[in-house]
Amino acid sequence: MLFKDRLEAGKLLAQKLLMYKGADDLLILGIARGGVLVAAEVAQELGAVFSTIVVRKVGAPSNEELALGAVSESGEGVFNENLIAIFEVTKEYLAKEVHKEKLIAQQRASLYRTSVPLADTRHKKIILIDDGIATGASVLAAIKTIRARGVGKLILAVPVASEETLSQLAKEVDEVVCLTSPLFFDAIGSFYRHFDPVEDEEIVRLIATQKI
Repeated sequence: MLFKDRLEAGKLLAQKLLMYKGADDLLILGIARGGVLVAAEVAQELGAVFSTIVVRKVGAPSNEELALGAVSESGEGVFNENLIAIFEVTKEYLAKEVHKEKLIAQQRASLYRTSVPLADTRHKKIILIDDGIATGASVLAAIKTIRARGVGKLILAVPVASEETLSQLAKEVDEVVCLTSPLFFDAIGSFYRHFDPVEDEEIVRLIATQKI
């Protein structure tokens, strides 16, 4: 399945979530950055408010693109212990990188939500959205953050995800909605014709229209 862009993916994903349309206890959270664009489209289709949750990858030494794990704006982290062992990552390095990425996540969250705290999730139905899931570290960190705050029901909704990763994440949420989960998974961007970087200004503009 090939999506035109994140907006089309959001519209298609919303059609699988229509049972939640009009629910007054519904909150949609998009994982920044790309997940916010998908979440905005879902929120519009369902008549719901949405916001964002910020998660940052923690990169390996000398290879920041290789994620050892991820940490959310509130500090919840998920790490790949096998990779940490393979790269002989020290506790000092990991602590330093986690601290750095947490600060960046907090700064981005303040920018996106104009210093408004993450919305109250207690007793609500939360639809957590990203534009795709590969390893799942970022999504799992977001799930841990939401669970720590309390939630009524947690639904994970994505346009595309690795089949193996999705089956693992399904154990952490109450419901999963995914449009396609190919067995052989390439980069998330390969499932979109247009997968441009999402600018901070676009997220700020979208979030500013919401009243939570």
